[in-house]
Amino acid sequence: MTPLTWKKSTRSNAGGDCVEVAAPPQAVMVRDSKDRQGPVLSFNAVEWRGFIEAIKTGKFDG
Repeated sequence: MTPLTWKKSTRSNAGGDCVEVAAPPQAVMVRDSKDRQGPVLSFNAVEWRGFIEAIKTGKFDG
């Protein structure tokens, strides 16, 4: 298995609120950049598009 290439979000800030994303074939993976050995969320293409759309429409705004 080849190592994943992780990229930090362009929305990350100096306060440490950062996520990293990797996109191996057939998935998109997200992790906390401060806890690289911690849990990783994995989305298939349909789930990822739904997640991004929910963010854009404010579904998770509190």
